[in-house]
Amino acid sequence: MKVEKTEALALTKEQALDYARFVVQQKTGKRMKKARYMGGGSFGMAVAVEGENGQRLVVKFLRAQGMMEKEAHDLTLLAKYSTIKMPAVLFVRPADERIPVDCYGMEQIDGKSVLLAFSMLFHTKKRRLAFADQVTSALHAIHSCTGESFGDTMNADCESWLAYYRPFAEEVLRKAEAAFAAGELNEKIIRAMRAAWAQFDVIFSEEVREACLIHGDLNVGNIMVGKGGKITGFIDPLNSAYADREYDLFQFDNLTGKRFYLRETYIKKYGASRYCMQKLAFYGLWNEVFCYIKSGVLIPFIMNPLVKNMNRRLKEI
Repeated sequence: MKVEKTEALALTKEQALDYARFVVQQKTGKRMKKARYMGGGSFGMAVAVEGENGQRLVVKFLRAQGMMEKEAHDLTLLAKYSTIKMPAVLFVRPADERIPVDCYGMEQIDGKSVLLAFSMLFHTKKRRLAFADQVTSALHAIHSCTGESFGDTMNADCESWLAYYRPFAEEVLRKAEAAFAAGELNEKIIRAMRAAWAQFDVIFSEEVREACLIHGDLNVGNIMVGKGGKITGFIDPLNSAYADREYDLFQFDNLTGKRFYLRETYIKKYGASRYCMQKLAFYGLWNEVFCYIKSGVLIPFIMNPLVKNMNRRLKEI
């Protein structure tokens, strides 16, 4: 993972809708009946499309180079192992003069994300635990795919997890120090990072023996549900790799994830390393700072709890 600011290509909502109309007809030979802008983040925008033949798909536009190949590859790979549906990739389309951003088409997963399914927050504990059991079983099925080496799914070439992760973590800290020196990063964040880095060898003292396939971003925003909270699919992997399986668990505590006992359920069912909670705190904080470095956007309501959790977990060592 390159630790550097990524410049996003310009793309408006109106352009995304126009490009979706064109690419769907080009790739399917059918005209688009309906189109709906679904939303976007720092580097991606999605449009839901219904063709005149009734086919429903999503066109995702990638505003940074190299993302299309990676996302399409990882969706296809993860779908082979997940026991919960992941959208099939239908086509990929590199940027050209007509559409100046990469894009790909995929199946549309029914329902909405758990993050927006507010009624699920008030389900009984029994129902929330049953939901957690399904999610964690599917994630563990993904983790059952192991590689000979650690690293990116498209180029895993490291003999150990720390050979892959430590240089990345060190570079994130270096860039964070530069941002702090420039007055761009809060002192509380850098102090927590310095304290955690001082304990790196303790936190990561237990060897990671298996290079497990990970989703990379399985939080409640990327778990889709239909009526009654029935799970309909997983979406949007990010930075999938052959990695420490626990690297997939810190996302479970983000947003409203704690309400569903996701992390606790996974650990209860499949076990954890001695310093798992410290590792998850480290992974979570470093990931959010990495996202800040790439996008230039800091989200306090996400960052602040990660800083507090890191400081709390360090006290437990």
